[in-house]
Amino acid sequence: MSDPRRGREVVVTGFGAVTPLGVGADVLHERAVAGDAAPAGSPPAVRHADFTAADHLPRNLVRRTDRFTQLALVAAEEALSRAGHRAGAPSPWLPERVACVIGCGLGGTASFEAQREVYEKEGAGFVSPLMVPQMMANAAAAHLSMRHGFRGESLCVASACSSGAQAVGTGMRLLASGAADAVVVGGAEASSSDLVAAAFANAGALSPSGSSRPFDRDRDGFVIGEGAGILVLETAAGAARRGAEVLGAVRGYGATSDAHHVTAPAPDGGPAARAVALALREASVAPGELAYVNAHGTGTALNDRLECEALRRALGADVLAELPLSSGKGALGHLFGAAGAVEAIATLQALRHGVAPPTAGLRHPDPALGPLDLVRTARKLTPRARTGVLFGLSTSFGFGGHNAALVLAAEGRS
Repeated sequence: MSDPRRGREVVVTGFGAVTPLGVGADVLHERAVAGDAAPAGSPPAVRHADFTAADHLPRNLVRRTDRFTQLALVAAEEALSRAGHRAGAPSPWLPERVACVIGCGLGGTASFEAQREVYEKEGAGFVSPLMVPQMMANAAAAHLSMRHGFRGESLCVASACSSGAQAVGTGMRLLASGAADAVVVGGAEASSSDLVAAAFANAGALSPSGSSRPFDRDRDGFVIGEGAGILVLETAAGAARRGAEVLGAVRGYGATSDAHHVTAPAPDGGPAARAVALALREASVAPGELAYVNAHGTGTALNDRLECEALRRALGADVLAELPLSSGKGALGHLFGAAGAVEAIATLQALRHGVAPPTAGLRHPDPALGPLDLVRTARKLTPRARTGVLFGLSTSFGFGGHNAALVLAAEGRS
């Protein structure tokens, strides 16, 4: 994956995922490519991760952590194992040179809600002293560093639905600055309660039909999902020195703010388009070299329309019209702070296997979105760069006007 244009190319040596499609990054890709969608849960517009924490983590750790942290720890075990870091064995890196950056939008809402109920029913004296360390948004990053003995910088990126993507970008910058030799990055979220669902429903964002249909003419909002995606990033030189297998690369990152409204995106799509342009510029990749776009694609009428406008503005109408594009939210639901990281992994998997997953639930593409090459069944990807490398774009947009884009690369195997 080395490229002379990149002095300190950031490569991926491990990734792991826990999503409503199952445990494992390979399960995520296989089921997504098959067009599977996770079943609806309770409330109706929620898709839960197929995951029992006690099957994967020690009982005392399960008792002391919120579900979003548990999801992150299990996804991290897979990512670190792929990267060559295994419990009980010597680490491939100095502990002081490993950083942890985990994005989260809402934190441990389940722990907060459970203790609020205890407070109301039994009184203040019965509230767990663990509530705050369970619910704090940085809990996943903290437990990840403690569990594996990583003593470098550890922090949480909290930028709503772009948190996971911005965590990846933050990790890239730590590597570029020389502050770390490896960075464990990603996102985790488990906010699938009745209360959270009610808030999004009253805001008009949640699907009243309980289905997610990004880019469909009949789309009526998103469904809530939960999960985690974790990646291990290193410089290409560092990975080569230790003989690590390279799974792909993160070639570019761009992020901007709308400075417009706390929930509604900027109506002209300009700042979102600029985030994409910044990522492409850092990657030294032209729009026409992209082979695939994994879009944020929430399935709300406004956001899908404005995202398509932003992509058209950043890539050019002719390029976008012929560029395979899909959204994972039809299969997974909206993973909020985990979405950007899980979708970065889904993008890398699509590039590595040379197959783009479809948008689950898409039946009638909305003609009002303009000319798009929407993936409706699994699609073989074709390299468009002279090097033969497959390049992909993954986008994320969050409440508060946060826009993030990642350009990823891999040598397709098929």
